[in-house]
Amino acid sequence: MSQMPHTAMVLAAGLGTRMRPLTDETAKPLLEVAGRSMIDRLLDNLAYAGVKRVVVNVHWCADLVEAHLQDRQDLQIVISDEREQVLETGGGLAKAHHLLGEDPIFVVNTDAFWEPSGAEPLRKLAERFDLELMDELLLLADIKRCLGFPGAGDFNLDEAGRLTRRGEAPAAPWAYAGVRILKPQLYDHAPVEPFSANRIWNELLPQGRMYGLPLDRFWLHVGDPQALKDAEFWLRCHGA
Repeated sequence: MSQMPHTAMVLAAGLGTRMRPLTDETAKPLLEVAGRSMIDRLLDNLAYAGVKRVVVNVHWCADLVEAHLQDRQDLQIVISDEREQVLETGGGLAKAHHLLGEDPIFVVNTDAFWEPSGAEPLRKLAERFDLELMDELLLLADIKRCLGFPGAGDFNLDEAGRLTRRGEAPAAPWAYAGVRILKPQLYDHAPVEPFSANRIWNELLPQGRMYGLPLDRFWLHVGDPQALKDAEFWLRCHGA
C-alpha cells in the first residue's frame, strides 16, 4: 500500500470493567499513564503518521470522552454514538460503517501502546498492506517483549506473514497489539448488534486473508489497575 490511511477508527466505547474501580466514574481511554491519557497517546501517533480523520465510538462516560476530544486541533474527530448500547469490537465498526469511507483504515484499541512512541509502526503497517492479498493486517507484539499481557499469545505467523490462531497449542509467539489496517467493505453487510471482530476473523483466517506484521518496539498493555501501575513504573525507569 503506497498511501497512509487517512481515516482511523478508535475503539473507545468499552465499559472498562477490568479497570474498576478506576473506571467507576470515567472512561478507560481517559486514564493517564505517566501524565498522558491512553487515548491521547494513540491519537498522537496517528497524527504523527499523517492520519487526518478519526472516528471514535463512545458509550461509557461518553460525555467525558467527547469533551476531552474537543481539545484536539490536529485531527478531525467524528463521534460514533453508542450510548444506547455498547456494540463490542465488531458491532462498533458496523454502526460506524457509513463514516469510514471506502479506503483501508486503521482500527485502534485504546488500552495498549508502544515505546519508544512514534508513527513508524503505523507507517510500516501501511507499507506492508497489500490490497490484493489482504483484507486485514494486524500489528503483532512479541509476548516476550511486552508488559501487562497475561495471555499465552494469540497467533502464529508463517513465512509469508499469514496468521493462524494458537488453537489448542499451549502458547503462540504473537499477541494482537491493538492496531490493524482493514478494508471497511468487510462490514458492508454486518448487523448493527453486539458482536466481536472475531466473527469476521473466523471467516478470513481459513481463507488466508489475514496477515500480521511484528512490532519492533516494546509493547505495553494496560488492562487493569496493576498493569497501569506497572506501565507507570516501566516508563519512569526508561525515561519515557
